[in-house]
Amino acid sequence: MTDPVQILWTPAGTAMPSLGSRALVDVHDGDTPYVKMPVRMLSVDTPETTADTAEQAGNVDKEFKQLAAWIREGIAPISDDLAAFLLPKIETGKAGSLQFGQGTAAAAFNTENIKKRLAEGRKPGKERSIFIRTADDQFDDNNRLLAYIAPNYSKKELATLPREKRPTFNLDLIAEGWAATFVIYPSIPGELDLPLLVKAADKAVKGKKGIWKDPKTLLAYEYRALEKLHDVTKKKAEGQEWKPGEAFSWRTRYCVDMRNRELHGPEEYFRVPPVYRLWLWPQDVKEAIGQLNLTPSARLAGGGGGAR
Repeated sequence: MTDPVQILWTPAGTAMPSLGSRALVDVHDGDTPYVKMPVRMLSVDTPETTADTAEQAGNVDKEFKQLAAWIREGIAPISDDLAAFLLPKIETGKAGSLQFGQGTAAAAFNTENIKKRLAEGRKPGKERSIFIRTADDQFDDNNRLLAYIAPNYSKKELATLPREKRPTFNLDLIAEGWAATFVIYPSIPGELDLPLLVKAADKAVKGKKGIWKDPKTLLAYEYRALEKLHDVTKKKAEGQEWKPGEAFSWRTRYCVDMRNRELHGPEEYFRVPPVYRLWLWPQDVKEAIGQLNLTPSARLAGGGGGAR
């Protein structure tokens, strides 16, 4: 049974005019162009395909295995507890290839799922347009629109279809196990949508669907952090000095357990089951503590869990 969450949030997002299937693309009038733009799907994190090829993913396998050796030698700036949690995943020698394969599968699922759902109940050539809703933060650091996307339903359909029968494409990725939940403050789903997200994620994890089939899976945010940790540690292994703060630049976000609103430090996130993790950027911690009534964990309050 899925545990209830104790986070109540009313998003400040905006429903945007649908861009339909246009790319960019035309100009409605002199000051109204329709443009194609990248969208970063909110609250989900699919495996990375940044290796680009299976061969390059094999290079990541080697880098992560080397990182594991550095961690064993005590060179890497990582806490003992987090190291113990991650080492079994990167000592396999296949962590990069597994990530790339899962990312490729997730992209294929998302492509086919969007195509299928836009065509459901429609005549050929009359597919639905896409509904887009932004959240509190509308763009990320890469200038991608942060949004939930779904088929665009009519008012009549919306009046008769319950929420669970018209999920966003974001939720579909979670439900099929091709993405981990990745809720980042302040872009938190509303009080009706967050329980749906958590329930779908919990079911996917317990059903070992998609990425959850392999217990050695690195979640995408872990993979990205370990890439950075490898580069930071390599510098030390080669005898170079770290710049101030560089040793811990590979992990920055704090983590909240949505079941009890307990706040954990950047290297303590693994103590919270994946489906209940809410992430905070350091600059948002003070505000979030007040807005969400958070309580620091004993380790965070006591300064425990330091690096080696």
